[in-house]
Amino acid sequence: MSVVPTNDNNNLTGRRKFISDALKVAGVSTLLATPGMSMAKNFFAYKKDYTVQDIIDIILKEIPVAPFKQTVDTIKNGSASQQVTGIVTTMFATVDVIKQSGQLNANFIIAHEPTFYNHTEDVNWVPNNEVVKQKQELLTKNNIAIWRFHDYWHAHRPDGIGYGVLKKAGWLEYYKAGEMILTMPPTSLKEITQHLKSSLSIEHVRVIGDLSQSCERIALLPGAAGGQMQISLAEKEKPDVLIVGEVHEWETAEYIRDARLMGSKTSLIILGHSVSEEPGMEYLVEWLQPKVPGLKITHIASNSPFMWV
Repeated sequence: MSVVPTNDNNNLTGRRKFISDALKVAGVSTLLATPGMSMAKNFFAYKKDYTVQDIIDIILKEIPVAPFKQTVDTIKNGSASQQVTGIVTTMFATVDVIKQSGQLNANFIIAHEPTFYNHTEDVNWVPNNEVVKQKQELLTKNNIAIWRFHDYWHAHRPDGIGYGVLKKAGWLEYYKAGEMILTMPPTSLKEITQHLKSSLSIEHVRVIGDLSQSCERIALLPGAAGGQMQISLAEKEKPDVLIVGEVHEWETAEYIRDARLMGSKTSLIILGHSVSEEPGMEYLVEWLQPKVPGLKITHIASNSPFMWV
């Protein structure tokens, strides 16, 4: 199974170098006991003031070959020296997420995807963008720093996004190291779809295939792997169902449709980009909290931006 970085059309090739095709259970840091001290005293002995850079450095110690020479994972607002009052993890640092962070007195947002609407987060991508300016003003008003955690989280072993998705879906038991496919007991495409909607809290998904079809071999690519990656996996592994975050409709969707009309049994489930990777940023709370004792970390889901009519 492989889990890939996500988002913008223009940077898919460069971002794919961060693909993690191995998922294995990672150890979780624990606090050491201090002889002769009560639990309360021990807790406060570990509590300290953290800057934004302190948090980043703690995270990067766990990432293979970090820091990278080239990455989109940089501070997007605020400064490295800023004292952290609390951390919020999320997929997208939306206006709602920023406001809720301010209400929580959390002034450091760790976001997986861009805050400023393009993969490199060039604020001049569209010159004189009023929405960008207003968002920057909102961040300044709430004294919030934002760091993007995309390439590094995918490069972690196991891939942080992939592990979080499998964990929340209850599918960790079906993963085998080094394999691209999850193998599970025969389950109908409809049942798999309903399970993902329920376990990942997704209101609507899109499907190409026969809902009564029995599925055992599943390929899971949350986020936006891109058509070439998605189609290559379908061609090589011929899974019963390919589950993705989002597609370019002229690529993967049309490939699956034509393939099925010519006898292929591979179905397609499209979860949605944000909701397909959100569990990975939710898992970040569990992963990071033991490393920064005394600092509150909260996950705020940015949710799907769409309504269905």
